[in-house]
Amino acid sequence: MAATLAERLGHAADARLLIINCDDLGATSAANRAIRAAMADGIATSTTLMVPCPWALDGVRRAPEGGIGVHLTLTCEYPGLRWRALTGGSSLHDDEGFMPLTAEAVWAKADLAEVEAECRAQVDQALAWGVDVTHLDAHMGTMQVEPRYFDLYLKLACDYDLPLRVWGQPAEAQIGFPGRARAAEAGRVFPDHMTTTWGRPAIPALEKILRNLRPGVTEVYIHPSEDGPELRDCDPKHADIRVDDLACALDPGLRVLAAKLGVILISYAPLRDLQRAA
Repeated sequence: MAATLAERLGHAADARLLIINCDDLGATSAANRAIRAAMADGIATSTTLMVPCPWALDGVRRAPEGGIGVHLTLTCEYPGLRWRALTGGSSLHDDEGFMPLTAEAVWAKADLAEVEAECRAQVDQALAWGVDVTHLDAHMGTMQVEPRYFDLYLKLACDYDLPLRVWGQPAEAQIGFPGRARAAEAGRVFPDHMTTTWGRPAIPALEKILRNLRPGVTEVYIHPSEDGPELRDCDPKHADIRVDDLACALDPGLRVLAAKLGVILISYAPLRDLQRAA
C-alpha cells in the first residue's frame, strides 16, 4: 500500500496535520498587520502574497519568516481599492484600466499567454524580494475552477517545483474536472483536504473543524484583517468576515484545543521540501 501524505512527511498514518493559511497578504496594510499577528501570536501557520497589490512589499517585510506562498492574482474585487497587472497586458485589465472585479470577467477576456506571463512575473517578483516561496494558490479561485486556467496553474507548479492548493473532493465534484488526479499525475504535492471558515462565525467554525479533522493534511484558509477605515473603505461587504477571522486566529482557546486533540500545526514548507526531494 502506498504511503499516505502524512507518512511521507514523517508522521503516523493516522496523524492529523493542519495548515491554516491567511489569504490576501499585501492587499492592505490592515491585512498585513493582522496576518503578522495571526502567524506570530495566533494559530495561523502560512500565508499567501498578492504580489500586484500596493501593500505587497510591506506584507513581505511584516510577515514572519517562512510559510509564504504566492496568491496568484488576476482579479481586483475591492470596490475601494484597485490594482493593475505587473506586466501591463491589455487583456488583463478592464475598461477602467485595472484588473477585473470577477473571475468570470478574466475568463471572458484575458489572453492565456498574457495570463502566464503575469503569473510568472508575480512568482519571480516574490522570489526577487527574498520570499522563500512555499506554494501556489489563486485569488478568488481564478486559476483553479476553469480547466484552461487549471492547466496553466499546474504548469506553473511544475516549473517552479511547488505544491499547490487544490479543492477538496466534494468541491471538485461540483467543479466538474479531476484537478486532484491531474495534479497527482504531474507529481505535485497538495493537502488531502481543504476547507474554510468563510461565511460562518469563525471561532465555532474552526472549533468544529478541529474536532472533526480527518487523518492526513488539511488546509483551512482564512482572511484576517484589522478593523478600521482602511478595511471599511476597501471591502465594506466582507469587512466583518475578515475581522472575525482575525479574532479566530488569535483566540488562545483554539490553540489549546488543537494541542489537546493532538492536531499538528504545519506550514506548506514541509510539503514543498517533500515535493523537491521527490
